Amino acid sequence: MSATREPELAELAIADPPEAWAALGFDVDGENLDLGGVRVRLGGCDPDDGARRGITSWSLRGVNAMGQIDGLPSPVPRVLRPPPFATHPNGATGIDHVVVLTSDFNRTAAALKRAGMPLKRTREVGNLRQGFRRLGPAILEIVHSPEMSDSETSFWGLTVVVISLEALAERLGDRLGEIKPAVQPGRRIATLRADAGVSPAVAFMSPEPP
Repeated sequence: MSATREPELAELAIADPPEAWAALGFDVDGENLDLGGVRVRLGGCDPDDGARRGITSWSLRGVNAMGQIDGLPSPVPRVLRPPPFATHPNGATGIDHVVVLTSDFNRTAAALKRAGMPLKRTREVGNLRQGFRRLGPAILEIVHSPEMSDSETSFWGLTVVVISLEALAERLGDRLGEIKPAVQPGRRIATLRADAGVSPAVAFMSPEPP
């Protein structure tokens, strides 16, 4: 069956306990965390597989995919409509982008196209190759990672939009890295340190300029 609307990110499952994200100032309801129209399901790992970490799956609306996309677990979304918008105590308002690493950029791009999500833009800087497209409330970023084993694709991390990076830095202290200019014009970014208590790579970014 063909997709009947533009594809959009509905859910992310992350294999962290809810309290780890609550400790960063997110408003967590049970195992759910809503970020700008995306439902984040925490504790999303198999309890018999304690080694699983980071983002373990995504769910998308409006795509031609059943179960997986180039090895990325892609279950049917349980949320039929985007959750209501809310600002979190740490100032978070939504997800700017989700990053996926791939051992074969062309293979992953082709799989996305078959699912109804062709890349809209590609970028090459030195040996770095990236691809982008919007998925409703967030952007998908594909990054070629030649260090990965053949046929491997994995979720790497996400960037969260916050109202004030300065206020967030005051709240998180040394758990947050230095605030720096972002690649996107007029925006700034700070990376959460690896020992901050969550398993995906996480960065925080200022809002898009008016």
